[in-house]
Amino acid sequence: MACIFSGCNGDDVQRVKLVVSGSSTVGPLVSEIGKRYEDAHPGVRVDVQTGGSSRGIRDAKVGLADIGMSSRALKDSEKSGRIEWPIAMDGVCFIIRGSNTVGELSESQLQQILRGEIKNWKELGGADIPVVFINRAAGRSELELVSKFFGIEPSEMKADLITGENQQGIKNVANTAGAISYMSVGASEEAIGQGSGIRMLPLKGVQASVKNVESGDFPLSRPLILVTDDQPSEAAKEFIQYSQSQDVADLVRELSYVPIPN
Repeated sequence: MACIFSGCNGDDVQRVKLVVSGSSTVGPLVSEIGKRYEDAHPGVRVDVQTGGSSRGIRDAKVGLADIGMSSRALKDSEKSGRIEWPIAMDGVCFIIRGSNTVGELSESQLQQILRGEIKNWKELGGADIPVVFINRAAGRSELELVSKFFGIEPSEMKADLITGENQQGIKNVANTAGAISYMSVGASEEAIGQGSGIRMLPLKGVQASVKNVESGDFPLSRPLILVTDDQPSEAAKEFIQYSQSQDVADLVRELSYVPIPN
């Protein structure tokens, strides 16, 4: 659906607008890639809109966007008529408030938190404060990834609060005593570097970090992909190829994600 127009502001330059929608995890990366791409291609405008991986996958299929963004691989039921294009890797980790003294939680303990079976941090060796589980909104790839990893249906999770965007979720955890949630490793690591007041928990004895996602050691990781229908426009393909190239590997690292291999 790339919008092509010419003669704008009295010139004869052909201009193209690419609409990219979907994952809030992928959105900041694609926004930065888009800015660099626009500088190198003055006739192109890249319009990035977030709203979750499911939105991006759907929009790319029905023509509401030229390119979708997803922070998970396509499900088998979504693959027909779509192409996925990996641009980076990321992980999903559990985060708590920095002042929380609990150092690590087992898979069993995390499962009990997700199900609402553990109500107070003193049950986990922490302070006598209520556990506030902040879940992710329906359609978010983190919810689907955690649900699959722990074998818990989203309907079984007992949340005290619901959050959508990564940055809002990080703020909620930082500002709420007893809070725990799960977020992008890249976004969380970046937020910690900016003094956000959160802490990432290890999983299966492996510290959550971009370095451990890159090495493959961190157990909860995912691809960050772009999605198109099976006949993308030339403009969309050119932008995707640029997004996969070494020309933007520095942007991937700056945003604390992991570049894909050449």
